[in-house]
Amino acid sequence: MIEEPRIPQKGEYWHVPVLREEVLDALRVRSGGRYVDCTLGEGGHSASILGTSGGDAYILGFDADPEAISIASERLRPWGRQASIVNENFKNLRDLLDRQDFGPVDGVLFDLGLSSLQLDGESRGFSFRKDAPLDMRFDPRQQLTAFDVVNSLSREQLESVIRLYGEETRARRISRALVEAREVRGALEAAAIVAKVVGRRGRIHPATRTFQAIRIFVNGELENLSSGLRQAVRAVRPGGRVAVISYHSLEDRIVKEIFKEMAKTCICPIGFVECRCCHHPELKILTKKPVRPSAEEVSLNPRSRSARMRVAEHV
Repeated sequence: MIEEPRIPQKGEYWHVPVLREEVLDALRVRSGGRYVDCTLGEGGHSASILGTSGGDAYILGFDADPEAISIASERLRPWGRQASIVNENFKNLRDLLDRQDFGPVDGVLFDLGLSSLQLDGESRGFSFRKDAPLDMRFDPRQQLTAFDVVNSLSREQLESVIRLYGEETRARRISRALVEAREVRGALEAAAIVAKVVGRRGRIHPATRTFQAIRIFVNGELENLSSGLRQAVRAVRPGGRVAVISYHSLEDRIVKEIFKEMAKTCICPIGFVECRCCHHPELKILTKKPVRPSAEEVSLNPRSRSARMRVAEHV
C-alpha cells in the first residue's frame, strides 16, 4: 500500500476519513480504476483511494464548499492530473461526469453531513458552540441562509422545518421562541433561545436537532441526496459500486429506500399471480445492515460514532 506522500505541516490539519478501510474494501479499489468522490471535504477518502490503488487510479472529486476544495486541492496535489477537483454540488453528478469526460466509473462515494472543517469553523454558524453569523451554507454562492430561515419564515413554516428535518418533538415551542426573539443574528444566540425552551438533558446539546434541521433545509440536503444517488447508480459500470456514509436517520432512510427500490426484481401491481413486467433490477444491495465504525475508531474519532455505510453494486 502506498501511503499519502506527505504529512501535514505546522498549522495544517488532515481530517481522518470515517470508515477508511471499509470504504476501500466496499469500492474494491484497484489499479487503473476511476472513482468519484461526491463529498470531497478535505480529501481524506480520495487520498486513501489514490494511495491504495498503487498510484494509478483516477479521482473526480467535487464539493459545494470552496474552502474544502482549497484544502483538498493541496492534499491531492502530489497525484497531479490523476485527481480532478470541481467546486460543485453532487446534485449535478451526471452533468459533471459528462463535462469532465470521466468514465466509465468504477465506484462512487458519498460521505454525507458536516465535515470537521465546517463544524470547527468560526465563520458560518454550523456549530452552536461558537459565536458566528447564522449562515450554514455549504456553497456561499447560494442565496438562502440560516438567518433568512430563522428570521423570515412564518412560525408555522419554521415549526415544519424543525419537525421534519430535525425530528424535534418540541418544534412548536422552539419555533415560537425564535419568532418572538427576532432578529436572531448569531449561532450562540439561537442556541441559547432553543436551550432555554427545551432545557438541558443528557450529553446532547438541546439545540442539536434544531441546527441540523435548519442546515438541511438551507442546503436542500435530502432532495440533493435523492437526486444525486440515483444518478450515481446509473453512472457506474456493471459491477461498479456505490457507497454512502450517512450520519442520521433521515439520510440513512433515503439511501435504504432508494437502494431497495432500484434493487426490485418485479414492479407488477400487487395482486398479480404471475410476473409480467419483465423488469430488471438496476443494482444489488451488498449490505443487509449498515456498516458501523469499530469501537477503536469511535474512541479515536468520537464524531464517527453515528456513521453508517450502505453499499450497492450496479447490476
